[in-house]
Amino acid sequence: MQNNEKLGLVLDVETTGLGPNSDEMIELAVKLFSFHEETGEILDIKDEGAFLREPLSETARRNYSSAFKVHGIPYEVVAGKSFDDRLIKKFFYHSDAIFAHNASFDRSFLYRMYPEDINELNWYCTMRGIPWKKYGFQNSKLLTLLQSHKITNYQTHRAMDDITYLMELMKKTGPNGELYMKDALTKGPMRKYQPAAQTRLG
Repeated sequence: MQNNEKLGLVLDVETTGLGPNSDEMIELAVKLFSFHEETGEILDIKDEGAFLREPLSETARRNYSSAFKVHGIPYEVVAGKSFDDRLIKKFFYHSDAIFAHNASFDRSFLYRMYPEDINELNWYCTMRGIPWKKYGFQNSKLLTLLQSHKITNYQTHRAMDDITYLMELMKKTGPNGELYMKDALTKGPMRKYQPAAQTRLG
């Protein structure tokens, strides 16, 4: 690769709920891609992967039925599955930067399983790192932005679909004449993640 080319990893997780201390990831999708650091141009997809896992804790299992209403992944699809940690860590190892929509959510869950692998990387949020409302969009929800850019009118909430659509969005040019990917890069990486202290009983 040329000096001004970098490797990015766009990712999305599906979970049993909103709390990383009580819920768990059940799906992870990643795409490794090359991009031009100065212009934000996405150049080429290098590799991709999708992983499923069965939640282990009682709380996460109990919350599954509520989460199912959002992601629509039947429990039998994840039953008996576990993440391929070696392969997932390989994606992180090759990445110069990670991109996600509402990245703080995805990172908080990934940190529970891969703290050493993800927290030293530069994370960029495509939801908060781009001034969507300033650009005239109603909100920064992914589906709203996909509809506004005529990419899709329907969101499955499956991880691979979401990152495929997100990459199409990041290739679009914003009102300022720059690619949205460039906007995210200009905003700069997020601060390092610091998990909230868990309260211990007794």
